[in-house]
Amino acid sequence: MLDLEYAQASHCGRVRGHNEDYLGCVLPDAPERERTHGWLFALADGVGGQENGEIASQTAVETMLAGFRRAGRHTPLRSLVPRLVQAANEKVLEAALSGPARGGAMATTLVACALRFDRAVVSHVGDSRCYSIRGGKATALTRDHTLAEAGTRHVLTRSLGNGLFVGVDTAEHIVLGGDVLLLCSDGLHGAVSAAEMAGIVTGNSDLNAAAGRLIDAANERGGADNVSVQLIRIRNVERTGMYRGRPYKLA
Repeated sequence: MLDLEYAQASHCGRVRGHNEDYLGCVLPDAPERERTHGWLFALADGVGGQENGEIASQTAVETMLAGFRRAGRHTPLRSLVPRLVQAANEKVLEAALSGPARGGAMATTLVACALRFDRAVVSHVGDSRCYSIRGGKATALTRDHTLAEAGTRHVLTRSLGNGLFVGVDTAEHIVLGGDVLLLCSDGLHGAVSAAEMAGIVTGNSDLNAAAGRLIDAANERGGADNVSVQLIRIRNVERTGMYRGRPYKLA
């Protein structure tokens, strides 16, 4: 069994007047759902600095959550999560063409992490990130889809809502007791280093306090962007193996 706790926080920052980030999660409502479905955490950062960014990020996350809730029992997360990201891309594109945006362009980044047994599956598009914090050190589990521009600014090379299909990067990771997974928008990782994030998380036993301190740290560095974070601490994990798609306990 996998025992975890989580916290999440979001803030518009000190410069922008509204928040284009959106985040959400699906938690198992019974032990059986924990074994057959697991947990899902998702965070999106709307692109463009306009109202449509808010629509895009919310559409992407809500599509992910709804699809995860509808998924069949024991659906492999390695195939499910990127499939849900593709569905989210289609919904964002659909909203841009015929929804509230009335034909206006909209796009969003997205990072999602699903957990079941002793595995975490991470999928992402854009520059919202997922880190693993283990032994006081933060390791990036995602690689930004960006290019440097003029040596100072990075521009996205991939985002949801720009076409019917999108390239989704997905990887599976084994989690250990004491690990913390950190999902965030670029408002956090663009202002606060990975080492500083690891220090804040490691130094706060209360995840809600840690999430709040991360937001504060980004705002103390100018708060030039919306900033969002999800923290998932693995309290205890039972090692499992897989045989013909079915888990079994490892001695």
